[in-house]
Amino acid sequence: MTSVATSSPPHASTDHAFDLGLLLLRATCGLTLAAHGTQKLFGWFGGNGISGTGEFFAAAGYRPGELMAVVAGLSEFLGGLGLALGLFTPLAGAAAIGVMLNAAAFHWSDGFFGGMEYPLVLALAAAAIAVAGPGRYAGDRLLPVLHRHHLYYGLAAVVLGAGTSGIVLLLRA
Repeated sequence: MTSVATSSPPHASTDHAFDLGLLLLRATCGLTLAAHGTQKLFGWFGGNGISGTGEFFAAAGYRPGELMAVVAGLSEFLGGLGLALGLFTPLAGAAAIGVMLNAAAFHWSDGFFGGMEYPLVLALAAAAIAVAGPGRYAGDRLLPVLHRHHLYYGLAAVVLGAGTSGIVLLLRA
């Protein structure tokens, strides 16, 4: 009798490589989003803070402007940190998806390369992370409910993020 080899083909990714790739994607997208949130909330990194961002949001039809600046800033900051740390990943993904879809919609009339591409890529990256799960190098591994990722957590996050984005866009004046 001959035995059948059960090893993976040489080009197959290992579990650790997959998890490391997710960690790099989470850290890059998450920290970028968190930094944008600090611009809105605290005026860091050349941002306008709540007051200046609120004025911008009000002029763009998001009312009340300062409240929407706080919501966007917290969504970016907390959602970004959650993605970077792999902590409450489905909710972090939903927050990132929601705020970035609104940003992409705001730039819609400018065209794909007029500013829409950046938030759209971040929204899709957050959706990919939510669906794939955070990987093994993540804070969720320490939480009883989220220690094991389920596809429906990720799909629910995508629906929640897109749904809240749609509601905010409908309320936009």
